Amino acid sequence: MLGQGMVLSFPSILLPSLSKPDSEIKADLHVASWLASVIGISGIPGFLISAYFMDMFGRKLAHGVVLLPGILGWLLIYFAKNITVLILGRALCGFAAAATVSLGAVVIGEYTSPSNRGMFLNLKTTAVCVGNMIVHLFGHFFTWRTIALIALIPLLLSLIIILTWPESPAWLASRKRFDESEKAFYWLRGKSDKSKKELEEMIRAQKERDEYPSSKSISTKFVDFFQKFTKRDFIKPVVIILFSAILLESCGRHIFPAYALQIIEEVTQNKSQSFYFTLGIDLIISASALFSSVLVKVMKRRQLLFGSGFAALTVLFSVCLYLYLSANGYVTKDKSWIPIALFALYFILSNLGCTPIPLALLGEVFPLAHRGAGSSVAGFILSLGVMAGMQVTPYLLVSIKVYGTFAVFGTVMGASLFALYFILPETKDRTLQEIEDYFNFGRFKDNDIDNDDEVKMKMIPEKVFSDKSDVF
Repeated sequence: MLGQGMVLSFPSILLPSLSKPDSEIKADLHVASWLASVIGISGIPGFLISAYFMDMFGRKLAHGVVLLPGILGWLLIYFAKNITVLILGRALCGFAAAATVSLGAVVIGEYTSPSNRGMFLNLKTTAVCVGNMIVHLFGHFFTWRTIALIALIPLLLSLIIILTWPESPAWLASRKRFDESEKAFYWLRGKSDKSKKELEEMIRAQKERDEYPSSKSISTKFVDFFQKFTKRDFIKPVVIILFSAILLESCGRHIFPAYALQIIEEVTQNKSQSFYFTLGIDLIISASALFSSVLVKVMKRRQLLFGSGFAALTVLFSVCLYLYLSANGYVTKDKSWIPIALFALYFILSNLGCTPIPLALLGEVFPLAHRGAGSSVAGFILSLGVMAGMQVTPYLLVSIKVYGTFAVFGTVMGASLFALYFILPETKDRTLQEIEDYFNFGRFKDNDIDNDDEVKMKMIPEKVFSDKSDVF
């Protein structure tokens, strides 16, 4: 995840360097937008392949394999002599970064206990924020080629760490390897009464399913994939992930790290100080993401998401209004600290909920039977979002300035928050099996739907379904 943050923020160092008159590689606005956004395109096969690998070969092997293109990508960037090689290197880095988004969330979701799952999923986001900061910091002192070498370090460390993992207990159970599953589960969680109960529920659910078909033809697998779109326990999580992805992109999760220096330079009208303002905001974002990992232990997911989300939206429109008034001469331009302070407050609030919770949902909402296919669909949605955001942002910054760009994104952000308010269930301290049962039957097994009437799905009446395999 640290390496993924470095992939996202690398354009903020690369693109200004390529625009300099003495640069050995030249890039205009059109080429620059593709250098930034190509990770979204290459992320689509990254998500699809990682989803296939995690289902077929397990979480451990899949995670190790998908890091290799990222290592190759950074090496290509370091040795690049033209735009083509740079774009290819960025594409390979984007492949690895995207492949580990949902795969990493699934690993954390399956390996950690319900009480700690939210914290670890939020720490995943914190690591991405720290990766952004590292690039912005080192980019002030080193060239983009040196940054490419530094970015190899997290990926190489990841390969070493993965060697220490057991295989996922949930994946082993899905393969009817129950003895191995039990051994891995107790290695990860210990043998408390709560962990024993969770293991029993997971194995019981797996034994109730038909034995896993090991020799399906490609055509049968293809048909099975599309049949999932008729299952309520697949459709509902996909809809949640769709609006979560829209929220994630519109809150500036990927566009700000990539264009941070340019955005801050326009706001402050001071190129010499933009590095320090950017670094300050990076520190604030990382600290707030870390604080979110603490809050998620004591607050419900919905409270954290909507409380911080709507507050962030209010601050964002306030800074857009101030920048508009400043640009048109209604207020003085001398007080650049005002929009910087408002931006800092906005990123504090958005990184408490709007950034970590959508990414955390990737590891929580898909039932085990649909986890691979769900990761594929989620990855496709997220990749399109990244590509669209990265593509349009440089044009928006040129045409409607910073205030117009964030006003557009803020409007989309508000719409996605509103939609999630009505369809997102509370997942805090719920086991993955309990969440799976919720999407099958419309309620948690203990009939406690977190005392939030608005949590109930209203996509279709419950009586239409007689069991979890009924069509949508």
